[in-house]
Amino acid sequence: MNRSILLQHLHSYQTSFAEEKPFVDRFLELLAHPDAFQRTHLPGHITGSAWILNEAKDQTLLVHHAKLNKWVQPGGHADGDENILAVAVREAQEETGIIHFNVHSTLFDIDVHTIPARTDFPQHQHYDVRFVLEAIPNQTIVVSDESHDVKWIPLQDLEQFTKERSVLRMRDKMRLPLGSTKR
Repeated sequence: MNRSILLQHLHSYQTSFAEEKPFVDRFLELLAHPDAFQRTHLPGHITGSAWILNEAKDQTLLVHHAKLNKWVQPGGHADGDENILAVAVREAQEETGIIHFNVHSTLFDIDVHTIPARTDFPQHQHYDVRFVLEAIPNQTIVVSDESHDVKWIPLQDLEQFTKERSVLRMRDKMRLPLGSTKR
């Protein structure tokens, strides 16, 4: 999914979640900039994430992010790669050790969130494009240097691990009918 296809998907993107609706215009504005996929583009840039589900679709694989110190879906910087689906898959593989997925290429969720300042980088925005990946069973989880832990979490227990609205929204989207065009 390159920039032009992402733009097409965003122009037709529909959501049932009010907090997500304003993100579409913000994404479209950012994507007008040629460096939108570069982490050096400030105040924000495109990132890709994976909402990883097990075969039964009743658990998600989250990472306890070392720098953010919270449970989130795997994802990261595009670093110039405009194939944001490939970025999401790569980040999922690198951060979880899971290699084989059934990949859903339709946008699942979008989010704009603030990344706090660090000594090496100022506060900035991540414009996160999220896709559903279903993990092929019987693969070994590996905790990367970017995380404190990686864990399969039952969707019904998600609030015990995170209060992040955007993560809970993805769980809530799983409760909608699979064929729904308004996730």
